[in-house]
Amino acid sequence: MNSAWEVVIGLELHTQLATSSKIFSGASTAYGAEPNTQACLVDLGYPGVLPVLNAEVVRMACKFGLAINAKVASRCVFARKNYFYPDLPKGYQISQYELPIVYDGELMIKDDRGEDKRIGITRAHLEEDAGKSIHEGLNQSSGIDLNRAGTPLLEIVSEPDMRSAKEAVAFMRKIHSIVRYLEISDGNMQEGSFRCDANVSVRPHGQEKLGTRSELKNLNSFRFVEKAINFEIKRQINILEDGGEVAQETRLYDSDRDETRSMRSKEEANDYRYFPDPDLLPVVLDDAFIAEVKKTLPELPDAKQARFVEQYALKPSDAAILTVSRAVADYFEATVAEFKDNPKTAANWITGELSAALHRDGMEITDSKIAPADLAALLSRIQDGTISGKIAKEVFEAMWTGGGGANEIIETRGLRQITDSSAIEKIVDAVIAANPDQVKQYRAGKVKVLGFFVGQVMKETGGKANPGQVNEVLKRRLRKG
Repeated sequence: MNSAWEVVIGLELHTQLATSSKIFSGASTAYGAEPNTQACLVDLGYPGVLPVLNAEVVRMACKFGLAINAKVASRCVFARKNYFYPDLPKGYQISQYELPIVYDGELMIKDDRGEDKRIGITRAHLEEDAGKSIHEGLNQSSGIDLNRAGTPLLEIVSEPDMRSAKEAVAFMRKIHSIVRYLEISDGNMQEGSFRCDANVSVRPHGQEKLGTRSELKNLNSFRFVEKAINFEIKRQINILEDGGEVAQETRLYDSDRDETRSMRSKEEANDYRYFPDPDLLPVVLDDAFIAEVKKTLPELPDAKQARFVEQYALKPSDAAILTVSRAVADYFEATVAEFKDNPKTAANWITGELSAALHRDGMEITDSKIAPADLAALLSRIQDGTISGKIAKEVFEAMWTGGGGANEIIETRGLRQITDSSAIEKIVDAVIAANPDQVKQYRAGKVKVLGFFVGQVMKETGGKANPGQVNEVLKRRLRKG
């Protein structure tokens, strides 16, 4: 990136809250229903119907505010945000403007140098989602699905504190992890439960005044956020260095072409003509309510990561991976509860073999084909020398495909490790006798040739010989003569 320019990024994260009904009506929020089957008269904006606030969304918003060390407003107000869009039947969106429910929060991320960096969170406000325009398969027409209209959203707005696309993704990942830990959102990006708008601008290094920003709309993956921001940074720098001016506008990211393109000029707050919604009373929260919600907070990712380092003697990098998801952290602790001897081994297998299998099959850890107790049983067989680490991978695959438990697979397939010293010595002697040239090389000082001999012995034993014993016997036998 051109070092003459400083990048300034702020994010707006739209998080669908995991309530069973909508924010102002009793209609279902379940995903995947036939179009327009889950939109009631309130969602459709019919005359004479009145919105009724879903109390659970207030509790969820309060929970999030407490998790990010923010202030939770004792009084917040819903407003009408007026604009026309085909999937907004009322002609306005009920949102919050001057008095949001959460404000003045913060989050710590790792910057590009791996150092701690504070990102301010301006506000998190409640609003209703709009419907969805559908263009595919309609012969150049557009359809409107209003099932999503009225789904509760928590819009999380950061300060413009990020200075690179990687920092923006780190912030987004952290928020994503927190809302899932709190169980206030499933965070499913493919289904639109967690979406990002990125405000991007550049300015000469040392300049305090912000540059003109572009807003990148509806980014629904971490990879697209990073790619879209990086493209937009280069685009703006090129414009400025060519003597042009960056237009304040809303842009869309085309992932097929890896580029952003103009969508419309960027609206300002006064364009929306905000005013308090006359159909909704202000929301007043007392200290007792906030204290009650605070009691329900789980152990959050940063605290859990620190505990894993302290309690299980894990490296911070391993603890960070294990605590990104509450489900992964729970799986790890359930495994360690059964396999207490070596938490590091459990961590390695969960972030390694198990993670690879889940990714390959497109599964979440909650759907794992191997339960924590079963993984612990496999690790115990490595620990007590019944099988080698290499054979354990074969056993793991058999367990994953429904071949039974670790002990059953080891016995039925004859995979027990060979630990009999005399048996290993006979095989080692045969391998040495069959490879005189390599023996000469080893004895001439080429110690790396030892790996060749180990490989030959393991091949002869089908990988079942104890590697430690093989190495010991080989070194002893090769020193002779």
